[in-house]
Amino acid sequence: MDLRTLMMPALAVLLLLTACSSEPELPPREKPPAGGQLDYQLGGAYQPDVPVKIVVRDRSKIVDGRRYNICYLNALQTQPTGANGGLDWWRQNHDDLLVKKPNGEVAIDPEWGEGILDISTGEKRNRILEIQKKWIKDCKTSMFKGVEPDNLDSYRRAEGAFDLNATKEFMKAFVQYAHEQGLAVAQKNAAELGSAGKKEIGFDFAITEDCQAQGQCGSYAEVFGDDFFQIEYTDEGFRKSCADRGGRVSVIRRDRNIVPYGHEDYVYEVCPPSV
Repeated sequence: MDLRTLMMPALAVLLLLTACSSEPELPPREKPPAGGQLDYQLGGAYQPDVPVKIVVRDRSKIVDGRRYNICYLNALQTQPTGANGGLDWWRQNHDDLLVKKPNGEVAIDPEWGEGILDISTGEKRNRILEIQKKWIKDCKTSMFKGVEPDNLDSYRRAEGAFDLNATKEFMKAFVQYAHEQGLAVAQKNAAELGSAGKKEIGFDFAITEDCQAQGQCGSYAEVFGDDFFQIEYTDEGFRKSCADRGGRVSVIRRDRNIVPYGHEDYVYEVCPPSV
């Protein structure tokens, strides 16, 4: 028996172990074009201006077929009132997955009236993600190319039920599943994640609100380079952002309630062309 014959069983075992240990290849995903003009349409869909390259809309809305579309999904709080996944829906179907105050009432985000989802244990994180997997897959089926999971800072309103580490663990699984669907995933705010947002969780780009006013834009630039998209709600923050990063990073100004075009409170501005 020659040496090659003796080595064949060992080689077969090695090949089998290699095949079993290798992770399945993820489908390709496309990030939004860096510096592309953004329109943030969470308050209602409308026809964007011609130069707009990227549109963010709620997962229940129809995509704009001529642009890069990002699917908004409230990952860590309940969806807006009346929607599938709203507070009443969670109370009726999965009440134990809502954070409760000591008096038994649901912990609520006071600004938006949304309940806080309880991601305090691995078992609860898994159950919540199983519910949201359908929503993520619906984003892909509806031809969105990216997804924006919101309220990464819900731990601040969670009555001490969980911390930022629990958020990281939940979002790792969320991002992994979205990547398996071929969707790019945005880090929405949460500058406190630092480099972990991209390196550990796997976010592909960032969407920020008022990072200029909060002095946090540099943190996102350090992690994501030009792959972050900036929304400012104040004139001062917007003007300063345009002076600092306009023409390189996408910066827009919107009204605080993000109302649709035609509403009397509608505000949408982009940085003037750089000279």
